[in-house]
Amino acid sequence: MLHPVRLAASAVLLTAPCVLIAQTKKADVHARVDATKSAYDEIALKIWDWAEIGFRETKSSALLQAQLGREGFAVESGVAGMPTAFVASYGSGSPVIGVLAEFDALPGVSQEAVPEKKERPGSAAGHACGHHLFGAGSVQAAVAVKEWMRATGQRGTLRVYGTPAEEGGSGKVYMVRDGVFAGVDAVVHWHSDSRNAITMASSLANKSGKFRFSGVASHAAASPERGRSALDGVEAMNHMANLLREHVPETTRIHYVITKGGEAPNVVPAAAEVYYYVRSPNRDVVKEVWDRIEKAAQGAALGTGTTVKVEVTGGVHELLINDVLGRLMHENLTTVGGITYTPEEREFALKIGRTVFGVAPAPETVGLIAPYVPGQRREGGGGSTDVGDVSWVVPTVGLRAATWAPGTPAHSWQAVACGGASLGLKGMNLAAKVVAGTLLDLFAKPAVIAEAKVEFEQKRGAGFKYVALLGDRPPALNYRD
Repeated sequence: MLHPVRLAASAVLLTAPCVLIAQTKKADVHARVDATKSAYDEIALKIWDWAEIGFRETKSSALLQAQLGREGFAVESGVAGMPTAFVASYGSGSPVIGVLAEFDALPGVSQEAVPEKKERPGSAAGHACGHHLFGAGSVQAAVAVKEWMRATGQRGTLRVYGTPAEEGGSGKVYMVRDGVFAGVDAVVHWHSDSRNAITMASSLANKSGKFRFSGVASHAAASPERGRSALDGVEAMNHMANLLREHVPETTRIHYVITKGGEAPNVVPAAAEVYYYVRSPNRDVVKEVWDRIEKAAQGAALGTGTTVKVEVTGGVHELLINDVLGRLMHENLTTVGGITYTPEEREFALKIGRTVFGVAPAPETVGLIAPYVPGQRREGGGGSTDVGDVSWVVPTVGLRAATWAPGTPAHSWQAVACGGASLGLKGMNLAAKVVAGTLLDLFAKPAVIAEAKVEFEQKRGAGFKYVALLGDRPPALNYRD
């Protein structure tokens, strides 16, 4: 056995050149990201301008596919029964590393790229969650790493997964269910935020669907006794669901909107619809509460003399966090560093912040990196993501990058404004470098992948079997109708 001091010295001699070489390669990849910034800024802004909602991202998906095709990726379109989903591959053999790309917008948040509320003419949607940056930035990172693979002869397969309809459509779930991620060793993703941090808190599992009540139309004044109000069914169901809130775990979230309630007060509504979400940190609680919501719907129909049909439109697992991959990505984030605003960008951020808080948070916080905190389950609040399902079939890690002014809430007009301005593009540039560096490390460090897989299997538990919360239904391509 070598003496510890001699071993340490040997390690320095052996690893120092490797570290320098790795740093040089990473610097080259970062330089490639910077060199292509204007091209990918243009791609991101086109997708921002189109603002296509879930499963209708035809132009956005085609633009990203075309870019990957020009860069030498083999592109498979329309995967898992979704016209706008794709998988683009480069290289061959192991390891197989994936990077996620999203591109769907949200309805009802039209906004120009200015720091005061101003709807964009001709647009009824907006990128209030930054998916235009997510898609473009992920492709930019993948192309930079592809160039490194080509130049160095690095073996392995790099895949870009174009994933539609994250906002309630559960696009990734259909891809997971259809085995599109089979054989992948690790997956990297990122998301817009108002800070720079590695995603080490779990998300909320979620199940969603539409309850459609059918009744009998009649004149509401002349012959109300002949009518059976579908809207009464919806309202009775909602009342029971609201009573249910007292008898579920306190971390449960139940949301609904009435999407159809009738056309005129003097006509008993023959058709009505309500759209529900149920969320919890644990998917088993989601399933239990959803079953109770369905029973409330059945009871409401029985009590109002109507009928009800349920269409489950979405369902996602909570995120399974991987600390091994999280530490690796945090190293890359620390290497890249935060963001520096120009005076004009700082003023833009201050104006945005004042519309949210009255007194704006300090714009300089985008230059900071959040401390690394090992993975924790989320005990309340937060959102949901179909990345959760990916994380239960392959070790997965994600980044939050400051594309929004500090304090900007997701799904807001302020997020749309920042995403269409240089603030968002700077955050995308940071994210592309961090993602690219993490991808490079995963190709170059097989021991990290092996360690991540050990943690992955331990956290999933023996005998884990993936089952989609949305069942075996085909993709809900019309869920935004």
